[in-house]
Amino acid sequence: MKHVSAWLALLLLAGCGPQRKPPPRLMFEGLPVTGSLADARRAGFTDCVQPDYISMRCRKHGVMLEGGGPYEAAVDLIGGDGGGGFYEVVLWHDTDQYAVYKITEGLEHAGWQNCSTATPDEKGDQLIYTHAGAKVRISMDLSYWAKRRLRILPQTNTRDRRC
Repeated sequence: MKHVSAWLALLLLAGCGPQRKPPPRLMFEGLPVTGSLADARRAGFTDCVQPDYISMRCRKHGVMLEGGGPYEAAVDLIGGDGGGGFYEVVLWHDTDQYAVYKITEGLEHAGWQNCSTATPDEKGDQLIYTHAGAKVRISMDLSYWAKRRLRILPQTNTRDRRC
C-alpha cells in the first residue's frame, strides 16, 4: 500500500506541471518578449534557476534599453524544464528604484503614449505605455513592495490590466 501511495503521488506531481507549447517568438529592441527556452538562451538569458517543479526563471545581466541601464532582466518559463515558454520579459535595477524611469523617458521621446491604471480604491497601480502599430505594451509599477519592475508584454495579452 505504501508503494502505491508513493506512485500515485508521483503521478499527480507529474500532472501538475503545465504541458503546453511555447508561444511564437516576439522580440522588442533585442529582448525576447515571448518564446521558447531556446529563444531566451539565444538572447543571452542563460542564468537559469528552477525555483519549483513547474517553472524556471532565466536572467540576463547588464541589459541596456532606451538609453538606460544596466538593468537586470528575466523571463519566467512555464514547466520545470522551461518547455512551456514565456509570455513577458521583466526588467529592474537592483539598487535604484527610479532607474527604470530612464526607459519610460526614452519611450515618451519616441512617441509612446501612457495611461495609468490607478483608481482611488485599488493597489498595484501600473503606468502602461503603448504605441500605434507596436506588437508590445510596456507596464511599469507605480506602487511596489520590493524592486520597481518594468514588464514588456505582447499586445495580445488580455490577462493583464489595461487603461
